Amino acid sequence: MRENATVTTSEHRSDHQELVDEISELLGAPATLENRDFELIAFGAYDSEGDLDASALDPVRTRSILTRRSTAAVRSWFEGFGITRATAPVRIPPTPEAGVYRGRICLPVRHRGVVLGYVWLLDYDPGPTEAQLTAAMEVTSRIGALLADEAQHGADLSRELRAVLVADRDWQRDMAVSDLRTALGPRADVPHTLICVAPWPSADPDDAPSVRTVPGATALCTVPWGPASQSLALLVRLRSTDVLTPAASAAGRLVERGRSLGGGGGEGNATAAGIAAARAGLAELGTAWQEASAAARAALAEPRFGPVAEWSRIGPYRLLTALPPDTAHDPTVQPLLSPTHRELARTAETYLDCAGQAARTAAELGIHRQTLYYRLSRVEQLTGLDLDDGEDRLLLHMALKGARL
Repeated sequence: MRENATVTTSEHRSDHQELVDEISELLGAPATLENRDFELIAFGAYDSEGDLDASALDPVRTRSILTRRSTAAVRSWFEGFGITRATAPVRIPPTPEAGVYRGRICLPVRHRGVVLGYVWLLDYDPGPTEAQLTAAMEVTSRIGALLADEAQHGADLSRELRAVLVADRDWQRDMAVSDLRTALGPRADVPHTLICVAPWPSADPDDAPSVRTVPGATALCTVPWGPASQSLALLVRLRSTDVLTPAASAAGRLVERGRSLGGGGGEGNATAAGIAAARAGLAELGTAWQEASAAARAALAEPRFGPVAEWSRIGPYRLLTALPPDTAHDPTVQPLLSPTHRELARTAETYLDCAGQAARTAAELGIHRQTLYYRLSRVEQLTGLDLDDGEDRLLLHMALKGARL
């Protein structure tokens, strides 16, 4: 079993492509392979001269190929034709009002009775023969075995990555890293980074993205995030420790997925992502997870960091996120943090962000300078702090920033 676990994702993708190309040749039409969540795995191009060229693609098929996934509405519509229970090809008629201008033939991909995905092709006249479809279904059984093997491998990696990230003691983490390194084989030594997406809005494992649909993804798992929520952790391989672009792209997609599941429904209910500094190998995964989690917290607290924040770019939040949660509740500053003084707190924080420059602060807030001076005097009265004193300023600034974490 451990030998099988070292099969790389890229090798799996190559096998998927070869099998989809084989179906395309058998049926004389371009085929696509999607997993059961309608995420694109492989697209089989097929040279043909008639009406099967790219110009005939309808919006649903075009979106699937370009974005590598279909919408929930499209998924529900197609599942209404019984494809989740089918064991033989299913013909789906054209429905222009649903954006399906061409009929489809769906070949369910199953393994041991469980549907793991679908092979799709545009229906055409006269269409494939029964013999051709039978031969294609034999290929789908090989695809099913491959997907099942990949799912098992992904489950193993998920379990081992999670063991690393939730370990309470150094020796436990060291053992977990050793197991993960063994499972990854040669891939363990390439540059990696960790992504934290938080809070992840769904506890349903089926709502987690598939590793194969995230370029560069090596393993993913859920990790506790606070007392009653969870985060999503993704291990991403990189070409170089100097370039985080693949991780930023993956993090953006994960944030979008999380928000589509209900994580962005309103203030205080957003989803953001943090990216750790890149490292070669797996030895510092524990530290990397602290960085990714801290960057995610900073992105949730400070909108200017955007929905995806890199650890190296969150400035003072690198220190603030390392402090115990209760540190922000300094008794001196506490009166300023009550809802009735929200505007005073905002004024004080903006003033300190502007390095104590009154003109810049007034312009930023859109208020008269005399109004600013009045508000700052009220801040001093409420807190007992002297805003002309550097240490008092530092305390107030840290407390205001930390309160939003």
